[in-house]
Amino acid sequence: MKKTTSILLLTGYLGSGKTTLVNHILSNERGIKFAVIVNDIGEVNIDASLIERGGVVDSKDDSLVALSNGCICCTLKMDLIKQIEDIMAMNRFDYIVIEASGICEPAPIAQTICSISQLGAQATVFGTPKLDCIVTVVDALRLKDEFGCGDSLKKDNLEEEDIENLIIQQIEFCNIILLNKVSEVTAEELSHIRAIVRALQPTAEIIECDYADVDIARIINTGMFSFDDVATSAAWVQHIERDNHEIEEEEREHSHHHHNHHHHDHDEHGNHSHEHDGHPEGCSCGHCHHHHHGEGEAEEYGIGTFVYYRRPALDLNRFDHFVAAQWPREVIRCKGVCYFSCNTDMSYLFESAGKQKSLKEAGLWFATAPEEEFRELVVQDPNILKDWDEEYGDRMVKLVFIGRNMDREAIIKALDACLDK
Repeated sequence: MKKTTSILLLTGYLGSGKTTLVNHILSNERGIKFAVIVNDIGEVNIDASLIERGGVVDSKDDSLVALSNGCICCTLKMDLIKQIEDIMAMNRFDYIVIEASGICEPAPIAQTICSISQLGAQATVFGTPKLDCIVTVVDALRLKDEFGCGDSLKKDNLEEEDIENLIIQQIEFCNIILLNKVSEVTAEELSHIRAIVRALQPTAEIIECDYADVDIARIINTGMFSFDDVATSAAWVQHIERDNHEIEEEEREHSHHHHNHHHHDHDEHGNHSHEHDGHPEGCSCGHCHHHHHGEGEAEEYGIGTFVYYRRPALDLNRFDHFVAAQWPREVIRCKGVCYFSCNTDMSYLFESAGKQKSLKEAGLWFATAPEEEFRELVVQDPNILKDWDEEYGDRMVKLVFIGRNMDREAIIKALDACLDK
């Protein structure tokens, strides 16, 4: 029987405390034999040398592998696969810890690890790697500055908006959030930080600590990771789905004409897939619903969410002006699907994280499929018709907003003014 080796993936922005956590893990007294893969974007792997300096391993110890001058979420993917295979071939280690570079997005790394078992017998001749848990290490002080005081934190040629985007993506795609350096902020600030983290990621366990000092039993051999579960754990996904159910109930109560909801798929990054084999989930009426994150900290700090939903297309120029010149600074996160009157066949994924905004093609709407192909698609997946509109088909504008003290009505009014109707 082939051996299964569990993997812990550590993510978190530069200076959050990942390397300190790795040294803590390596100095465990549980008798667990760890191998560590450390990724540093530079030519010299500083994190690996810091681990060596910690006295747990040295440069001659094959339990420490440095992957430098690239990122394991993109350019070094194949190197990562090879190093995992090489470690398993040694048959000396019980567990693998991967410390990702501070500027890595976690989803592509998780996808790479999960793909190894699908690469055939040659890739798994020494056993099968299994992603056990993703831990995102968050520097409480930095998070306070990024989303609390708004200080400009530029480092290593990364603009402030890039930092915000990375931190948000790392928080959204994980099982455990290690909120580190909590003694460096006040109790009031810590409550505020917790509320923001929970607004972005309602599912992950939050562990507070200093010096990354955490009982390793809480982060290894957890069996927590499931790609589908983690990919759909971000608040923006959950609020889209919850909003759909609420609108259904509302329509039943008010005897409105009912458009059912159509199928909702997520690709491997937790985004929506809008090709003919996967589509964004929709709502059935032109409502905007506002959600608060329960009681306590979220309400105390004015953190809430709402879903903007409309059927008509947006005017691209008006929407571009709104995003560039009128975007509310209170919005921490926005993500969703939309389309434009200049090309109503194409769906787009819009997202903002802090000050960074992006708009990407996401594929054709089902409504654009030829009649015969469409009938076949409906046979394969009847959910396509669930939220079908006689005029728009499955086209929609649906954006989830997460923010602090947002003027919901003003945002709705501004977006309505962007509609081409």
